[in-house]
Amino acid sequence: MNEQIQMIASRIKELREIAGISAESLARELNIEPEKLSNYESGNTDIPVDFLLKVAHRFNLELSALLRGDQPKLHIYSVVRKGKGLNVDRRKQYKYESLAFNFIQKKAEPFVVTVEPDAANFPLEFNSHPGQEFNFVLEGTLMIVVDEHEIVLNEGDSVYFDSGYQHAMKAMNNMSARFLAFIV
Repeated sequence: MNEQIQMIASRIKELREIAGISAESLARELNIEPEKLSNYESGNTDIPVDFLLKVAHRFNLELSALLRGDQPKLHIYSVVRKGKGLNVDRRKQYKYESLAFNFIQKKAEPFVVTVEPDAANFPLEFNSHPGQEFNFVLEGTLMIVVDEHEIVLNEGDSVYFDSGYQHAMKAMNNMSARFLAFIV
């Protein structure tokens, strides 16, 4: 696995240990199998963004602190120039770029997400996380499945949904799709 995943895995384990929480207790609290938590903490497997959001929320951290190891410091405004967001590459078919990684006490997590089109090799990977999510398609065509409802979005289309329901995205027409995602 890559170095970024190893560092994040180490931070998760360290947070848990500092808090004096057993792996089994944290797994139960985050509603995952203890073996999956062990795999995440070992850094031997990709860690989904929805899980990272749950860990950050559980330990009252900014997501960027978990990802980078340092706390954001900006509190009046934050500018992220084109292509200069914090890359959060968690899964092969999804690429996340955090757009507010350096702003403290955010009320939402904005990302530009790119979904790769190779659906034959990557089946839909469902996830859920507390809160709500807004997605606005910047380019391409995106199929999103929310609680078994398939929705096809084209450039300029958007969807707002309860992200506590299982959801997944898939790029259509054998082309990448890019969308702006706000997780609240």
